[in-house]
Amino acid sequence: DIESQPFLESIRQMKLELGTASTLFMHLTLVPFIAVAGEIKTKPTQRSVKEMLSHGLQPDILICRSERELPEEAKKKIALFTNVEKESVISMPDAETIYKIPLILNEQRVDNLVVKKLDLKCKKPDLKDWNRVTQADLNPKGEVTISMVGKYVDLVDAYKSLNEALVHGGIQQELRVNINYVDSELLESSDVQETLGKTDAILVPGGFGERGIEGMIIAAEYARKEKIPYLGICLGMQVAVIENARNILGLENAH
Repeated sequence: DIESQPFLESIRQMKLELGTASTLFMHLTLVPFIAVAGEIKTKPTQRSVKEMLSHGLQPDILICRSERELPEEAKKKIALFTNVEKESVISMPDAETIYKIPLILNEQRVDNLVVKKLDLKCKKPDLKDWNRVTQADLNPKGEVTISMVGKYVDLVDAYKSLNEALVHGGIQQELRVNINYVDSELLESSDVQETLGKTDAILVPGGFGERGIEGMIIAAEYARKEKIPYLGICLGMQVAVIENARNILGLENAH
């Protein structure tokens, strides 16, 4: 990829300037599992490493993404054709939760490989808290539903940081957070009970422009009347103020 070439060259020069003892190149590659054939294909990884070598970069550690655990034979084959030690060929299969990945890497002693390569003096990692996070995510003690009323819900990644923040809050409380995305442009007073009636809290995120504002105001009014916890962020707080101005202070044209 031509866009990555300046970065690859920068990495090559950095390793030359700092020395091999002060740098470590960890390369993430794809090892596809072909379901029809029932086998793992190592060729994409081999070719990827050869491409790196053409840029003057020899990986120290390979992280091999695959649907399944890499068998020992596949690791040996990858090590042979990439000039990477077998113990540095790391299997990274699909995980139940992204938060389990550090534990999977620790089980394969990736931290030890890094410390050894860079000649660092480190204590043994204490993963007790991280184990608790993983268990809380996989085995919640309850669940809550949060309705997110916004204008960009067709593309939920627009609220990626909020989505993750809600998940993290749920992990802290050992709860599974179900997010109910509500398009504020489509929300009407006539269907607000049906749409938001089973929610435990309402979140109205930020946004720009007048589009969808009335639906957000309806959500804020419903939260106030039904005493449902409400969090307004940026525009979400503004519409809560507008709703109060209209319906509590009687300022019908408030906006």
